[in-house]
Amino acid sequence: MGFEKFTILKSGTINVPIENIDTDQIIPARFLKTTTREGFGKNLFYDWRYDNEGEMISSSELNNNKGEKILVAGRNFGCGSSREHAAWAIYDYGFRAVISSFFADIFKNNALNNGLLPVQVSDDFLNKIFKNPGSDIVINLPERSVTISLTGEREDFQINSYKQNCLINGFDDIDFLISGRQEIEIFENKRDRVL
Repeated sequence: MGFEKFTILKSGTINVPIENIDTDQIIPARFLKTTTREGFGKNLFYDWRYDNEGEMISSSELNNNKGEKILVAGRNFGCGSSREHAAWAIYDYGFRAVISSFFADIFKNNALNNGLLPVQVSDDFLNKIFKNPGSDIVINLPERSVTISLTGEREDFQINSYKQNCLINGFDDIDFLISGRQEIEIFENKRDRVL
């Protein structure tokens, strides 16, 4: 299936400075009626974006997205149930990265497996991002760094090398295996000759 390739992303942000955002807030359980990744973005943060009559709340920053591809959230993002749909919804909405000072492990792995980059920064750096809401953010995946354009402040982040390679190439796990097909065939042919 594959995903959009991710190398360097420069974008404005949607800031949600709330801690402990769980997967039910990200995508409420009542919308989990399908098993494909498409279509979940429209219900991302539904209870924060729509009123009880289903009308869009115009004051919600999440409803005023002008193409921002980076979501910035408070500490302990993605806690709660292990639903993969949370990563699907964020990606389907148009975000390519989430920045927080801590991610729940299962959410972090689900994000990486679905083309979404979780960037974990220090609490101090996260607060600097929140204090500069108009600034673009530059995420450089090959260098593993994130920079606040307005101030030039930069911080490095950690990522598993395999997942970094997959994101840079737009691979899911199956795409990665297929990308090595030629090497696998060469190995198999050599092995057959030996046997």
